[in-house]
Amino acid sequence: MFGIVRAPEIDRPGQVWFNVDRPLSLADLKGRMVVLDFWTFCCVNCLHTLPTLQVLEQAFPDRLVVIGIHSPKFDHECQPAAVAAAIDRLGVTHPVVHDPHLILWEEYCVQAWPTLVLISPDGHVIGQLAGEPHPDMLLKGLSDMLSRQPVHSAAGALPIRPALAGGGRLRFPGKIKHCPGADGQKQWAVADAGHHQIVLFDDDGRELRRWGSGEAGYADGLVASFDGPEGLACDADAIYVADTRNHAIRRIDRASDAVSTLAGFGCRGGFLELPAPGGDTALASPWDLELVGRQLFFANAGSHQLGCLDLDSGDVRLVAGSGDEDIEDGPAQQARLAQPSGLAVNAGGDGLYFADSETSAIRHLCLKSGEVSTLAGAGLFDFGHLNGALVDARFQHPLAVATAPGMIYVADSYNGVIRAIDLDRAVVTDLDGPPALSEPAGIAADGIGRLLVCDTNQHRILEIDAATHQSRIWA
Repeated sequence: MFGIVRAPEIDRPGQVWFNVDRPLSLADLKGRMVVLDFWTFCCVNCLHTLPTLQVLEQAFPDRLVVIGIHSPKFDHECQPAAVAAAIDRLGVTHPVVHDPHLILWEEYCVQAWPTLVLISPDGHVIGQLAGEPHPDMLLKGLSDMLSRQPVHSAAGALPIRPALAGGGRLRFPGKIKHCPGADGQKQWAVADAGHHQIVLFDDDGRELRRWGSGEAGYADGLVASFDGPEGLACDADAIYVADTRNHAIRRIDRASDAVSTLAGFGCRGGFLELPAPGGDTALASPWDLELVGRQLFFANAGSHQLGCLDLDSGDVRLVAGSGDEDIEDGPAQQARLAQPSGLAVNAGGDGLYFADSETSAIRHLCLKSGEVSTLAGAGLFDFGHLNGALVDARFQHPLAVATAPGMIYVADSYNGVIRAIDLDRAVVTDLDGPPALSEPAGIAADGIGRLLVCDTNQHRILEIDAATHQSRIWA
């Protein structure tokens, strides 16, 4: 016997299971080491843990099983359909049980996302690990534990049936950004995250070009590959890509189609600190990009910071965020951010608005004064759907922002709506008219009235007239 605490049963009445054709009990798992992954799909640290779990599953296919315990933070994450979309988007193939009332969270005494709980083959809790695990150390530790355990007779094949089928021409599109075309033609670049590609469209939504093999990978050159790219920025010569799951910033040369890496090298980094060459700097889930001159700003969601890549020198530097996850204004490098995920240059070109997703906040970085300020948002667990005075407004995990004269438009992702911030009146309203959206993750404003919105979980882009509230499927 490995432990003295019997693991609480994971099969409970009324809970929804994914990737299996029936609920699983601890009796079904007897004879295997079990890793319970307490996670929620908003949490970037949980997303960082998924590749590590996949390594474990591949290393011990007959002796270990991973069970995801989806333990939601936000109201939106309590919806089974939203969990199903996240499992599809993230490529999760192990069994997942949805625990919206946090019953298992409480019975297993979990206090943080992510947390791994280890259960012995005879059903006893033998360990708990909060936070992102170190991949190599966890693999070695489990290998040592499995080598010392008695041989158990596993209970046959599990009824695992992943259902990964969403999407069509687009699959979970992330950000959309204006991309200057030849002879003044207006073009738009889209991060087609689910296809691991970047797509270029003309102004009428006709596809012009795709980059990326279509399979998750990390390769430069003319036959390049990306892994879940979420953000981008463009100029006349290049499309810059926030290659999120590769933890890298990539460059597509628009003349030659060659892809190169400007920063990061395929593995998750820690905090941004001292300036360093991009090729020597490990990034952490860069989620969006914006250009200001030759300065390429990026939202380093995984370290709760904003960084900048100097396109002339190739150096990366910290711009804002201490690395502590919270909401605190003040001098940029001392301010606290929480998973910044969307960027937009302000009207004067001397600052950035950003969607600080985990605090459900809309914030601003002044590039002149070096100060971070908050327009709307209050705390890590303060969220909702409240319009009116900007200081009182509440959002729910927004992922993207766009600017137009006197306005900020927000893809309020977990509320499934587009919100409009009137900067002169300091008020927030819903943009009426568009059909129901499902986790919109990208938005671009074209002048005063036209918006292009990535309706992410419905695998499409909508064109919306903000004045008439008319909309159509653009791509």
